[in-house]
This record gives sequence, structure tokens and C-alpha cells, in this order.
Amino acid sequence: MDAAPPERIELPDVGAVLRRTQRDDLDALQAAIEASRDHLRPFMPWADQSRQDTSDFIDLSIKEWEDHTGFGYLVVDTDDDEPVLGGCKIHLRVGPDATEIGYWLAVGATGRGIVTATAAALAVASFDLPGVVRVEIHCDEANVRSAAVPRRLGFRLERIEGDHVSAPGDVGRLMIWVIGRSEAGELGFS
Repeated sequence: MDAAPPERIELPDVGAVLRRTQRDDLDALQAAIEASRDHLRPFMPWADQSRQDTSDFIDLSIKEWEDHTGFGYLVVDTDDDEPVLGGCKIHLRVGPDATEIGYWLAVGATGRGIVTATAAALAVASFDLPGVVRVEIHCDEANVRSAAVPRRLGFRLERIEGDHVSAPGDVGRLMIWVIGRSEAGELGFS
């Protein structure tokens, strides 16, 4: 990929900002993970990661951004000195004309529309990248809350395929939700 999305994306309707992950985010990110372990553990295999694992993740996120091979963001609160509310990413692993977006929220940030606004913003940022005509969201079939996000945004369930069980709540059936550029435009978020 020869281009990158914006390093900061405002989500004013939900009082949050997506901003590129940085080295000095380690303490805040680790604190958000630790405070939300029980909430994250069923579907996020990394929920029990150590501080060193989080540090390595940040290093990888920075490198991927610099190499234009993935674009990781933290979701931060604009009203409270930017504490970490969650994380999200534009993955470039599903083909040359598509992105996959992923997201997670800390337990105290759920139920406020933040993850839906985040996914919509990542889809818009994806469609602004050269050549991207399709955005995907993948989640395990048992992760009902995660699957509600693409459904709310007008993504369509393209297929369900077998997958390995990587977290305690997984059932090994991966839902692949998709939206094309024209569909997103018709829904008003591209």
C-alpha cells in the first residue's frame, strides 16, 4: 500500500477519537486491558497478555504503520485527557482491493455507540485508500456483540467458514461480513 489513512479521526458524536498508536501509550493501553480482562477474555486471545506483550504489540503497530502494512489506532476519550477506551485496526490481509477492520472496547466504554462509530470511521478511511473497494469484518459466530456492529452498519454476511478456536468463547465458525464501496455510499458512510 502506497498510502496511509489519517493518523487521527474524530468521532464527535460519541466523544471519542481514533489516533495512531504510539510508544508512550504503553501504560494507558496496559491499564485498559487489565481493567477489562474478564470482558475481553472470551473472544480476544491476547486478553491475558503481559506488559511486555503489550509493548511488543505497540512496536509492531508502529512498524506496520511505517511500512504501510497495517494501521492500528487507539480509541480514546476526548473529554477525559484521552484515556484508552479500546483499540482498532485496518488490516491489509484480505487482498489487494480490500481491508479487514477489527475493534475492541474496554468494559466501561460499551453501550455508547463508540464501536459502531469506530467501525464506520474505519470503513470510510479504508475506502479513501487507493484501490480499496471492499471492507470486511471478521468475528467468531459466538461473538454476538461484535457481529451486531456490521449488521447495524449495513454490512452483509457473506459467509461463515470453519476456523480454529483461539479464545475461550469461540466456537470455531468465522463470520465474514462485507460491504462494497457503492453499498457504503448508499448507506451514507463512505
